[in-house]
Amino acid sequence: MSKFSLEGKSAIITGGASGIGEAMSITFAQQGAHVHILEFNAESGERMANNIIEEGGKVNFYQCDVSNHQQVMDTITSISKNHNIDILINNAGIAHVGNIENTKEEDLDRIYNVNVKGVYNCAHAVVPIMKQQGGGVIINMASIASSVGISDRFAYSMSKGAALTMTYSIAKDYVNDGIRCNCISPARVHTPFVDGFIKKNYPGKEDEMFANLSKTQPIGRMGKPEEIANLALYLCSDEASFITGTDFPIDGGFIKLNG
Repeated sequence: MSKFSLEGKSAIITGGASGIGEAMSITFAQQGAHVHILEFNAESGERMANNIIEEGGKVNFYQCDVSNHQQVMDTITSISKNHNIDILINNAGIAHVGNIENTKEEDLDRIYNVNVKGVYNCAHAVVPIMKQQGGGVIINMASIASSVGISDRFAYSMSKGAALTMTYSIAKDYVNDGIRCNCISPARVHTPFVDGFIKKNYPGKEDEMFANLSKTQPIGRMGKPEEIANLALYLCSDEASFITGTDFPIDGGFIKLNG
Protein backbone atom coordinates (compact mmCIF):
# COMPACT_ATOMS: atom_id res chain seq x y z
CA MET A 1 0.00 0.00 0.00
CA SER A 2 1.37 3.40 -0.98
CA LYS A 3 1.68 6.23 1.49
CA PHE A 4 -1.33 8.51 1.89
CA SER A 5 -3.64 5.81 0.56
CA LEU A 6 -7.34 6.20 1.35
CA GLU A 7 -8.23 2.76 0.04
CA GLY A 8 -11.29 1.40 1.80
CA LYS A 9 -12.21 4.77 3.30
CA SER A 10 -15.26 6.90 2.68
CA ALA A 11 -15.05 10.69 2.50
CA ILE A 12 -17.75 13.36 2.49
CA ILE A 13 -16.63 16.55 0.75
CA THR A 14 -18.97 19.54 0.84
CA GLY A 15 -18.77 21.92 -2.08
CA GLY A 16 -16.87 19.12 -3.77
CA ALA A 17 -17.59 20.05 -7.38
CA SER A 18 -15.76 23.34 -7.86
CA GLY A 19 -12.48 25.04 -7.03
CA ILE A 20 -10.63 23.56 -4.06
CA GLY A 21 -13.44 21.08 -3.42
CA GLU A 22 -13.18 19.74 -6.97
CA ALA A 23 -9.44 19.19 -6.54
CA MET A 24 -10.09 17.38 -3.26
CA SER A 25 -12.74 15.13 -4.79
CA ILE A 26 -10.41 14.14 -7.63
CA THR A 27 -7.39 13.64 -5.37
CA PHE A 28 -9.24 11.59 -2.78
CA ALA A 29 -10.82 9.39 -5.44
CA GLN A 30 -7.42 8.83 -7.05
CA GLN A 31 -6.10 7.70 -3.67
CA GLY A 32 -8.84 5.10 -3.35
CA ALA A 33 -11.50 6.80 -1.25
CA HIS A 34 -15.20 6.44 -1.98
CA VAL A 35 -16.06 10.12 -2.34
CA HIS A 36 -19.47 11.50 -1.39
CA ILE A 37 -19.89 14.94 -2.93
CA LEU A 38 -22.37 17.28 -1.24
CA GLU A 39 -22.97 20.12 -3.67
CA PHE A 40 -25.65 22.80 -3.97
CA ASN A 41 -25.30 23.07 -7.75
CA ALA A 42 -26.76 19.88 -9.22
CA GLU A 43 -25.23 20.36 -12.67
CA SER A 44 -21.73 20.80 -11.25
CA GLY A 45 -22.16 17.88 -8.87
CA GLU A 46 -23.30 15.50 -11.59
CA ARG A 47 -20.48 16.59 -13.89
CA MET A 48 -17.90 16.02 -11.17
CA ALA A 49 -19.29 12.60 -10.29
CA ASN A 50 -19.29 11.54 -13.94
CA ASN A 51 -15.69 12.68 -14.36
CA ILE A 52 -14.57 10.61 -11.37
CA ILE A 53 -16.50 7.54 -12.58
CA GLU A 54 -14.91 7.85 -16.04
CA GLU A 55 -11.50 7.76 -14.34
CA GLY A 56 -12.42 4.60 -12.47
CA GLY A 57 -13.13 6.23 -9.10
CA LYS A 58 -15.87 5.56 -6.58
CA VAL A 59 -18.27 8.46 -6.04
CA ASN A 60 -21.80 9.48 -5.17
CA PHE A 61 -23.30 12.92 -5.61
CA TYR A 62 -25.98 14.41 -3.35
CA GLN A 63 -27.59 17.77 -4.02
CA CYS A 64 -27.48 19.42 -0.61
CA ASP A 65 -27.64 22.90 0.87
CA VAL A 66 -25.26 22.75 3.83
CA SER A 67 -27.08 25.66 5.50
CA ASN A 68 -30.25 23.54 5.72
CA HIS A 69 -29.99 21.53 8.94
CA GLN A 70 -32.62 18.90 8.14
CA GLN A 71 -31.36 18.40 4.61
CA VAL A 72 -27.85 17.79 5.90
CA MET A 73 -29.04 15.39 8.59
CA ASP A 74 -31.12 13.42 6.08
CA THR A 75 -28.30 13.26 3.53
CA ILE A 76 -25.61 12.15 5.96
CA THR A 77 -27.92 9.64 7.64
CA SER A 78 -28.64 8.17 4.21
CA ILE A 79 -24.92 7.89 3.43
CA SER A 80 -24.20 6.22 6.78
CA LYS A 81 -26.68 3.42 6.08
CA ASN A 82 -24.41 2.01 3.37
CA HIS A 83 -20.98 3.42 4.18
CA ASN A 84 -18.71 4.24 7.07
CA ILE A 85 -17.99 7.95 7.30
CA ASP A 86 -14.25 8.03 7.81
CA ILE A 87 -13.63 11.58 6.62
CA LEU A 88 -15.61 14.83 6.56
CA ILE A 89 -14.24 17.87 4.76
CA ASN A 90 -16.21 21.04 5.44
CA ASN A 91 -15.18 22.84 2.29
CA ALA A 92 -18.40 24.53 1.11
CA GLY A 93 -18.18 28.27 1.58
CA ILE A 94 -18.99 31.64 0.09
CA ALA A 95 -17.11 34.93 0.04
CA HIS A 96 -18.01 38.54 0.77
CA VAL A 97 -16.12 41.79 0.26
CA GLY A 98 -16.80 44.69 2.60
CA ASN A 99 -16.05 46.36 5.93
CA ILE A 100 -18.53 46.58 8.82
CA GLU A 101 -20.13 49.77 7.47
CA ASN A 102 -21.07 48.36 4.08
CA THR A 103 -21.86 44.83 5.24
CA LYS A 104 -25.62 44.55 5.35
CA GLU A 105 -27.43 42.37 7.86
CA GLU A 106 -28.52 40.03 5.07
CA ASP A 107 -24.89 39.73 3.93
CA LEU A 108 -23.82 38.69 7.42
CA ASP A 109 -26.67 36.19 7.70
CA ARG A 110 -25.87 34.67 4.30
CA ILE A 111 -22.19 34.20 5.17
CA TYR A 112 -23.03 32.82 8.62
CA ASN A 113 -25.57 30.33 7.26
CA VAL A 114 -23.13 28.72 4.84
CA ASN A 115 -19.67 29.22 6.35
CA VAL A 116 -20.51 28.76 10.04
CA LYS A 117 -23.84 26.97 10.32
CA GLY A 118 -22.86 24.75 7.39
CA VAL A 119 -19.81 23.51 9.32
CA TYR A 120 -21.96 22.98 12.41
CA ASN A 121 -24.65 21.12 10.48
CA CYS A 122 -22.26 18.66 8.88
CA ALA A 123 -20.12 18.05 11.98
CA HIS A 124 -23.24 17.75 14.14
CA ALA A 125 -24.48 14.97 11.84
CA VAL A 126 -21.15 13.19 11.47
CA VAL A 127 -19.64 13.20 14.97
CA PRO A 128 -22.12 10.70 16.52
CA ILE A 129 -21.54 8.36 13.58
CA MET A 130 -17.76 8.63 13.92
CA LYS A 131 -18.02 8.00 17.67
CA GLN A 132 -19.97 4.83 17.04
CA GLN A 133 -17.45 3.71 14.41
CA GLY A 134 -14.52 4.32 16.73
CA GLY A 135 -13.07 7.41 15.09
CA GLY A 136 -12.70 9.53 12.00
CA VAL A 137 -11.18 12.70 10.58
CA ILE A 138 -12.75 16.14 10.15
CA ILE A 139 -11.12 18.92 8.16
CA ASN A 140 -12.58 22.43 8.27
CA MET A 141 -11.59 24.94 5.63
CA ALA A 142 -10.54 28.11 7.44
CA SER A 143 -8.44 30.91 5.94
CA ILE A 144 -5.53 33.22 6.62
CA ALA A 145 -8.37 35.61 7.50
CA SER A 146 -8.92 33.44 10.59
CA SER A 147 -5.57 34.58 11.98
CA VAL A 148 -4.67 38.00 10.53
CA GLY A 149 -6.56 41.13 9.56
CA ILE A 150 -7.57 41.34 5.89
CA SER A 151 -8.96 44.58 4.50
CA ASP A 152 -12.65 44.59 3.52
CA ARG A 153 -13.35 41.05 4.66
CA PHE A 154 -15.41 41.70 7.81
CA ALA A 155 -18.11 39.04 7.37
CA TYR A 156 -15.83 36.52 5.72
CA SER A 157 -13.21 36.88 8.47
CA MET A 158 -15.92 36.43 11.10
CA SER A 159 -16.97 33.15 9.52
CA LYS A 160 -13.47 31.79 9.07
CA GLY A 161 -12.53 32.73 12.62
CA ALA A 162 -15.47 30.60 13.68
CA ALA A 163 -14.24 27.70 11.52
CA LEU A 164 -10.88 27.88 13.30
CA THR A 165 -12.30 27.87 16.82
CA MET A 166 -14.88 25.20 16.01
CA THR A 167 -11.93 23.08 14.94
CA TYR A 168 -10.24 23.50 18.31
CA SER A 169 -13.46 22.73 20.15
CA ILE A 170 -14.27 19.55 18.22
CA ALA A 171 -10.69 18.31 18.51
CA LYS A 172 -10.69 18.86 22.27
CA ASP A 173 -14.10 17.33 22.94
CA TYR A 174 -13.62 14.16 20.89
CA VAL A 175 -9.93 13.32 21.11
CA ASN A 176 -10.76 10.34 23.33
CA ASP A 177 -13.27 9.09 20.76
CA GLY A 178 -10.63 8.73 18.08
CA ILE A 179 -11.84 11.73 16.11
CA ARG A 180 -9.14 14.01 14.76
CA CYS A 181 -10.13 17.54 13.72
CA ASN A 182 -7.84 20.02 11.98
CA CYS A 183 -8.27 23.02 9.71
CA ILE A 184 -6.55 24.36 6.64
CA SER A 185 -6.01 28.09 6.13
CA PRO A 186 -5.20 28.99 2.52
CA ALA A 187 -4.20 32.39 1.26
CA ARG A 188 -5.42 33.35 -2.21
CA VAL A 189 -5.89 30.30 -4.42
CA HIS A 190 -6.38 30.48 -8.18
CA THR A 191 -9.89 29.17 -8.77
CA PRO A 192 -12.66 30.09 -11.26
CA PHE A 193 -14.07 32.32 -8.49
CA VAL A 194 -10.93 34.50 -8.63
CA ASP A 195 -11.13 34.79 -12.41
CA GLY A 196 -14.82 35.72 -12.20
CA PHE A 197 -14.18 38.30 -9.49
CA ILE A 198 -11.45 39.98 -11.53
CA LYS A 199 -13.51 39.96 -14.72
CA LYS A 200 -16.52 41.47 -12.96
CA ASN A 201 -14.72 44.16 -10.99
CA TYR A 202 -11.77 45.03 -13.25
CA PRO A 203 -12.92 44.68 -16.88
CA GLY A 204 -10.10 45.30 -19.31
CA LYS A 205 -7.49 45.05 -16.57
CA GLU A 206 -7.68 41.32 -15.92
CA ASP A 207 -4.00 40.53 -16.49
CA GLU A 208 -2.80 43.48 -14.42
CA MET A 209 -5.08 42.65 -11.48
CA PHE A 210 -4.21 38.96 -11.63
CA ALA A 211 -0.52 39.88 -11.36
CA ASN A 212 -1.19 42.29 -8.48
CA LEU A 213 -3.22 39.71 -6.53
CA SER A 214 -0.54 37.10 -7.12
CA LYS A 215 2.11 39.39 -5.65
CA THR A 216 0.25 39.67 -2.33
CA GLN A 217 1.77 36.28 -1.46
CA PRO A 218 5.49 36.64 -0.71
CA ILE A 219 6.16 33.52 -2.77
CA GLY A 220 4.96 35.51 -5.79
CA ARG A 221 1.95 33.51 -6.96
CA MET A 222 -1.44 32.21 -5.93
CA GLY A 223 -1.86 28.72 -4.63
CA LYS A 224 -3.19 25.90 -6.77
CA PRO A 225 -6.31 23.96 -5.73
CA GLU A 226 -4.31 20.75 -6.08
CA GLU A 227 -1.82 21.99 -3.47
CA ILE A 228 -4.60 22.48 -0.94
CA ALA A 229 -6.03 19.07 -1.83
CA ASN A 230 -2.65 17.42 -1.25
CA LEU A 231 -2.42 18.92 2.23
CA ALA A 232 -5.95 17.71 3.00
CA LEU A 233 -5.01 14.26 1.73
CA TYR A 234 -2.07 14.07 4.12
CA LEU A 235 -4.13 15.25 7.10
CA CYS A 236 -6.81 12.65 6.36
CA SER A 237 -4.35 9.79 5.86
CA ASP A 238 -3.12 7.37 8.49
CA GLU A 239 0.31 9.00 8.18
CA ALA A 240 -1.15 12.03 10.01
CA SER A 241 -2.61 10.00 12.88
CA PHE A 242 -0.68 12.04 15.50
CA ILE A 243 -2.14 15.37 14.33
CA THR A 244 -5.27 16.97 15.78
CA GLY A 245 -6.46 20.38 16.94
CA THR A 246 -4.14 22.27 14.59
CA ASP A 247 -4.49 24.99 11.97
CA PHE A 248 -2.37 24.58 8.85
CA PRO A 249 -1.70 27.80 6.91
CA ILE A 250 -0.86 27.15 3.25
CA ASP A 251 -0.24 30.70 2.20
CA GLY A 252 2.96 31.28 0.26
CA GLY A 253 4.43 32.96 3.33
CA PHE A 254 1.59 35.47 3.74
CA ILE A 255 1.12 35.27 7.51
CA LYS A 256 4.76 35.23 8.60
CA LEU A 257 6.57 37.07 5.81
CA ASN A 258 4.35 40.08 5.05
CA GLY A 259 5.33 43.29 6.75
